[in-house]
Amino acid sequence: MKPNDTLPASLPRWPAAFNQVPKWAFEDADVFALEHERIFRGPVWHPVAHDAELPKPGDYKTVTVGRTPLLIIRGDDGVVRAFHNACTHRSTRLAMAFRGHSGDIECPYHRWVFDTRGQLRSCPGEAEFPPDFKRADYNLAEPRTGTYMGLLFVSLHASPPPLMDWMGHMAEPVRDALGGDGRLTLLGYQKVRYQSNWKVYIDNDAFHAPLLHAAFRILRWQGGSGRQSRLPAGHMMILSEVAAQPSDGGLLRDPSVIGYQGGAAPRNKAAAQAAGSSLLAFWPLTAIANHLDIFNIRYANPVGLDQVEVHYAYFAHADDDADMVRHRLRQSSNMIGPSGFVSLEDATVFLRIQQALDTDPSTTFFLKGYREGADLTETKQNDEAPNALWWEHYRQLMGFVREEA
Repeated sequence: MKPNDTLPASLPRWPAAFNQVPKWAFEDADVFALEHERIFRGPVWHPVAHDAELPKPGDYKTVTVGRTPLLIIRGDDGVVRAFHNACTHRSTRLAMAFRGHSGDIECPYHRWVFDTRGQLRSCPGEAEFPPDFKRADYNLAEPRTGTYMGLLFVSLHASPPPLMDWMGHMAEPVRDALGGDGRLTLLGYQKVRYQSNWKVYIDNDAFHAPLLHAAFRILRWQGGSGRQSRLPAGHMMILSEVAAQPSDGGLLRDPSVIGYQGGAAPRNKAAAQAAGSSLLAFWPLTAIANHLDIFNIRYANPVGLDQVEVHYAYFAHADDDADMVRHRLRQSSNMIGPSGFVSLEDATVFLRIQQALDTDPSTTFFLKGYREGADLTETKQNDEAPNALWWEHYRQLMGFVREEA
């Protein structure tokens, strides 16, 4: 497929300047449709669930990758599998709930029943089907899957790269972030639907944190030690040290909510971090985040041109005592939840960006930490310039051509 050959001829080329992004990339419906094919169905792996979310046989959750609904279920043999969430007969969606438990999967339309391994068990009227009909030919369709440290990845592409090759240098920090062994306990979920294009959400930089969020000013984010790394497959790592102030300046009724209890060598943190913050973002969307004692996986997916839904799954380590579990729950709900210190402020800014896209100038700019021709793969933890590398990976995968300088 040639670059731009499926896009309107009127669509301009990508800006020549490396630190500029065209606003049409956030609001063009044809671009959004092409993203489903080249990104969400492209040669990419998408994290969709952790073992801890499905502890018992029959436990399931539903997710969507791009426009494709998937069913993640632990089979009666203990194996977690991913299936296309559609009956193989007439493509009726099967599971509707976000989470649930079932001994089998029944289609309401013609009552086809599948077991937890995706095999077709029964179908009314089978005696009158064509003579060559075989149930095994109609088992639930499975995308390609891979697992690492209990985290299940799916790819909708016919020939994605090997999972570990795609992860590359992300593997070690992901292992650290998942407690070194992936033995987690699910604490619960929070859902946020941001009123913006999905790329406004993922374009959220580290530069804004101490400027927009009062919570990060309390945590002394700006000027702290840390680094930001961008990897070849588009992944990002931000590893920072943040320390709660002895006095919160009267901003909090109960300062203990930002207290750090993880100790000098905590689980679920990158190696050599103490009271630190880490963000490990898989390209294009899902991330593993640790702030103080909060540990969550952020599963995100566009639900339209100007909406993106994020499910925050919160975890404790399997070895945490009851006090630590309570502390993680309290800190998580106050810091990251839909009305927490962080998400509420982000949601407001995302909406304001979406509302102002049809304006001049026609591009957005990355400035902090940017120097033309400079290496952006290793920068300060609160620079915005490395976002340009995410966009370069996007531009190449989408096939957009740059203007000549």
